[in-house]
Amino acid sequence: MSKSADVGIIGGTGVYDPGLFSDRHEVKVHTPYGDPSDSITIGEYSSVKVAFIPRHGRGHRIPPHRINSRANIWALKQLGVKRIIAPSAVGSLQEAYKPGDIALPDQFVDFTKGRQYTFYDGGQVCHVSVADPFCPELREITNKKTKELGFSFHSKGTYVCIEGPRFSTRAESKFFKEVMKADIIGMTLVPEVNLAREAEICYVSIATVTDYDVWSPIPVSSAEVIETLAKNVEKTKKLVADLVPVAAGERKCACGHALEGSLL
Repeated sequence: MSKSADVGIIGGTGVYDPGLFSDRHEVKVHTPYGDPSDSITIGEYSSVKVAFIPRHGRGHRIPPHRINSRANIWALKQLGVKRIIAPSAVGSLQEAYKPGDIALPDQFVDFTKGRQYTFYDGGQVCHVSVADPFCPELREITNKKTKELGFSFHSKGTYVCIEGPRFSTRAESKFFKEVMKADIIGMTLVPEVNLAREAEICYVSIATVTDYDVWSPIPVSSAEVIETLAKNVEKTKKLVADLVPVAAGERKCACGHALEGSLL
């Protein structure tokens, strides 16, 4: 059985099932940072080896502020993953980002408070650049595939990552919308994205909008959110299926050399 993969998928809310892939088997990867969120499923799709891990664990048992992102990214790196596709569910901070839309963020603002943000805690210092935190090449591929599928999507946007697990107050939500001018809000992007950069792995976020955040006077029921999430999951699965074959291609971006000039 293969214990290596080229493409990693970190499944977000609602995306727990690796059933898209054939020849599946589970592996347990031990890391210096403890256990990953779950066992990693390695499978194959269109002759591409894929490693799948559910971000919140099976059954959604791990809250966002307790996800061991260092272990998850380290495990994927150990398996040989070069590119990560990371679906997630987000709220909207702008009217144009409608429930059901897909957003492919190009920037983030970090409002988390107590997470493990780096692999370099001492002994060696690393100041990795995240000026452009997402892989430009992988974002371009994802933009193209999303457009080809005809989904309503936004080719860029700023993602505010909050600590959670609580949602924002109205004052916070209006601050993120009106002062920060951010577009979407979630709880899981950081530190996943910056750890991927430290690991020299390409990373793209596929953020699916489930609802307007509490800045909006538009009432949203839990039933509507669940219904939108279910529809988003099907779109995400289709997009991921189309992405995997092209994501496994040769990298021409600088992500694989991200640590050059970053280590002291």
